[in-house]
Amino acid sequence: MIVRIIQFNSINSTNTALWLSTGKTGGNKRAFFTWKSFIISGVLVSIFAGFMIQMKNEKLRRMEKQRKKALGEAAVGGKFDLIDQDGKPFSSSNLEGRWAMIYFGFTHCPDVCPDELEKIVKAIDLIEQDKRSDPIQPVFITVDPERDSVQAVREYIREFSPKFIGLTGNQEQVNKATRAYRVYYSAGPRDRENDYIVDHTIITYLINPDGELVDYYGQTKTAEDVANGVMKAMKNYRNLNRRLGFL
Repeated sequence: MIVRIIQFNSINSTNTALWLSTGKTGGNKRAFFTWKSFIISGVLVSIFAGFMIQMKNEKLRRMEKQRKKALGEAAVGGKFDLIDQDGKPFSSSNLEGRWAMIYFGFTHCPDVCPDELEKIVKAIDLIEQDKRSDPIQPVFITVDPERDSVQAVREYIREFSPKFIGLTGNQEQVNKATRAYRVYYSAGPRDRENDYIVDHTIITYLINPDGELVDYYGQTKTAEDVANGVMKAMKNYRNLNRRLGFL
């Protein structure tokens, strides 16, 4: 293709144009563009693109507002004040600014709790293998404060991963935490040695850096399922906040 720049004069102005030719004789295809029309076209395209971006961001804002409203109506998740494995006060605000997976259980649990905690550890290992992932904190909260002292919780979580934060507290503090997350638990009958099993909700809760519940995983989910769900939630969170100008 041959491009020629042609200037021509008129009474009031001098214009520059682009003359495009295929360079072939006979049946040549030519196009004639003025700089003025080219600039006007560019401006119109920019205006249209800006309008579409604005519409998309407005849609994201509406979706985010609806999501927060739905979470508020569900009323799952919330504030708590407990004691960590080192005997120090630990509240839900300590988790803000980072992702967290929270599991409610008890240290005398014979099989379910160990299986779920091992699943969480494996899922976090899978998540951390992806360089696009964000840091995530695993948290264990007891539903058996009568037996689960600070020391008992500390020794228990060490069996799974040093990454875990283990939380306990008095009965009132634990009740507040379980109510916030709609966790059911009930102690069974005691045997001759005063031992008992606690029936409880088997769910791992995913909390975003804003302290909001964004997903949960039941007993049937595999570590791979959990890891994939968390990675998807992280990606959506980043994209949404970036487009809304928060990141």
